[in-house]
Amino acid sequence: MTEQNTRLGILLMVTTTFIFSVQDGISQHLAREYNVFMVVMIRYWFFAAFVMTVATRQAGGLRAAAATKQPLLQSFRAVLLVAEICVMVIAFTYLGLVESHAIFAAYPLLIAALSGPVLGEHVGWRRWLAIGVGFVGVIIILQPGAGVFRPEAMIAVASALMFALYGLLTRYAARQDSAATSFFWTGTVGAVAMTLVGVWFWEPMRPSDWAWMILLCFTGAAGHFTLIKCYEVAEASAVQPFAYLQLVFASMIGLLVFSETVRTNVALGAALIVGAGLFTLWRQRRAET
Repeated sequence: MTEQNTRLGILLMVTTTFIFSVQDGISQHLAREYNVFMVVMIRYWFFAAFVMTVATRQAGGLRAAAATKQPLLQSFRAVLLVAEICVMVIAFTYLGLVESHAIFAAYPLLIAALSGPVLGEHVGWRRWLAIGVGFVGVIIILQPGAGVFRPEAMIAVASALMFALYGLLTRYAARQDSAATSFFWTGTVGAVAMTLVGVWFWEPMRPSDWAWMILLCFTGAAGHFTLIKCYEVAEASAVQPFAYLQLVFASMIGLLVFSETVRTNVALGAALIVGAGLFTLWRQRRAET
């Protein structure tokens, strides 16, 4: 991998995190006005169309992209992700972008902690120590036992757990299926599952909010496109640390657009979580070299 490709990969990852942060801001706006299930359903319709378009342009077309020996696993992954997105958007409406993303930033640590029992991977004592530090950060944010504890914060915790499990199942599925196949099943099955739920919560939208809805759909497709290109030109271990910039971008949107505030305990906890996560990624990269 050349230096130039790595730099391009980093640029694409930074772009991806910014796009997804904008997507989260739009999701928060729409979810405060309309039912979350309807918003996610429409978003997934566009996502499924994007996934199928990508598949038709690859060798073998739709049939090759859909071919899998583990349809139940792929279906469960897809349903889990769309459910996680619903939970995360609900968290935005209760907690805002800043606190939701501060807690959600712990998902890489959850993946590292669960990779042993789920995937049989070895996790050394240094990474376990980092995982412990990260979880201390989560506790600092949640402040259990304190008068300022917000039960709603557990929604973001649930979202992080669900996304960590999705990440582990994606790695497990990759042992037999290509990334293109997993991507295809994620979009198509997710759209079907979300339609079965969301169609019952349909409500009319104002023309101005349809404009936001269209922008939400396009940011979703654009974010996935730049992410795909990112992993095409650079190693995942080189660009993954920059994924934490989504916490920064989302927090900026929360502060500037939604007038959110950053509590001291949230800032401290997020710093511990991100620091522990970066150390875990560094140790993983060293173990792979």
